[in-house]
Amino acid sequence: MSPAERVIEELGITEPHEIDLEVIAFHLGATIKFCSLDGCEACIMGYGDKAIIRVSDTVSPQRRRFSIGHELGHWCHHRGRPLFCKQEDIGGSDRTGKPSPKKAEERVADGYAGDLLMPRSVFRLVARQFKALNFETIRKVAGEFDTSLTATAIRFVDMDHTPSMIVCHGLNGRKWFSRSKSVPERWFPKTDLDSESPAFDILHGKAPESKFSSRIGADAWFDQFDADRYEIMEQTIRTFDGEILTLLIFKDEKMLQDLDTRSYGGRR
Repeated sequence: MSPAERVIEELGITEPHEIDLEVIAFHLGATIKFCSLDGCEACIMGYGDKAIIRVSDTVSPQRRRFSIGHELGHWCHHRGRPLFCKQEDIGGSDRTGKPSPKKAEERVADGYAGDLLMPRSVFRLVARQFKALNFETIRKVAGEFDTSLTATAIRFVDMDHTPSMIVCHGLNGRKWFSRSKSVPERWFPKTDLDSESPAFDILHGKAPESKFSSRIGADAWFDQFDADRYEIMEQTIRTFDGEILTLLIFKDEKMLQDLDTRSYGGRR
């Protein structure tokens, strides 16, 4: 059990609406203040066992909630020094590759926020009500937890509700991605969008968001030598600042097998 989920258990929280961050912060010795901030989205300063978390009052309520969870993550893991977090430090960015020490700290704080806002035990009960993973499902669950679509999508993928991947693109290419544990690491998405992908036209403003998932050749998304043998399901929405999120669903069981097991005719 993670530190954040231990707090959830200590407070007896079993339903999404019970996740009151001001109560949780008070329990942890922190006070939350919403105010105007210059140069950062949130910050925390503590002394002894008490802390003050300041959060920008100009961002969305869901964003504020994640920022509070993020700062409480710093309070748990990086206590003893002031931390000022910019927008790019908080959330799903830079989830691939070996992070710098600074980025590693931010990733730890993000993980704490995810566990606090969408604790596995509670999230699993809500998520299992939905058989199909798509952005309609993600929106409904995000409404239950009062979290952003991006954070909720990452949670679905991280908890392996369905073999899937969430990929964020901006005009300069792929920004980050997260894959389910059931999806082998060899499926690493291309940096640039393929013009055959519906996501390409959505990113460049020529098409509306995807209301439904569509089938596409896996080679539009992956450079793997055998990608042209498979198809995946794709659905894309716009987020902010010219970015898009694409949900990829892996329905072909052969894609979920490692190369060494497939070479022997199946799983060993």
